[in-house]
Amino acid sequence: MAVPSPQSNMNVDEILSRYTAGERHFHQVNLQEQDLINTHLQGIDFSQADLRQTRLGKTDFSQAIFRDADLSEAILWGADLSEADLYHAVLREADLSGAKLIRACLSQANLSKASLSGANLTEASLLHTILFEVDFRPSADQQTNLGYAILSNADLSYAKLNATLLHHANLEGAKLCRANLSKQGQWGDVATDLSYSNLRGADLSYADFSGAILKNADLSGADLTKTIFTDADLTGAIMPDGKVHN
Repeated sequence: MAVPSPQSNMNVDEILSRYTAGERHFHQVNLQEQDLINTHLQGIDFSQADLRQTRLGKTDFSQAIFRDADLSEAILWGADLSEADLYHAVLREADLSGAKLIRACLSQANLSKASLSGANLTEASLLHTILFEVDFRPSADQQTNLGYAILSNADLSYAKLNATLLHHANLEGAKLCRANLSKQGQWGDVATDLSYSNLRGADLSYADFSGAILKNADLSGADLTKTIFTDADLTGAIMPDGKVHN
């Protein structure tokens, strides 16, 4: 199958026609501001594609490849990106509300100010990912799930993580400076769950963990400068000095 030339302009009908015919490689294709809503594109390869402001909601992109693609301000609400490869992709201000990102690779991606409200990121890899000011708060009907996710050295500064599921997550060396992980709003009775999470060496300065669950979490060597733990459950947590919290 021929690979489109760099930055080739293609319309949606052509993409769908070629995909139906068995083509999967659409490297560097330009689909800026187009619509690919509620369709099936499993395993498609959009490496280095220009998908800025493209509307991709409800589409099945499971096992798709978006390495180095630009998805800034793209609409991906409810999309299935399970096991998708988004390594080093740009997703600044993208809408990923309710998206499925189970076991997806988002390592070294840029998701600054993106919305991941109600998304499922179970076992996703977000190693060295930029998550500055990302909104992880629950949607109207479900919590954002980052259980078992790999967030080592990720930048979560100023992120909104209220009522998020982060149990068993690996946040070693992550930056959570001024992140909000407290109970709040509609989900005020639901605590942010960080039980058994790895926060070794993490920057938790000025972060708000009010009411959060940190049972058996590991905070060895973490920076707790001005960190707020009002009503947080730290039972069995390993504190920065190595002592277990009673």
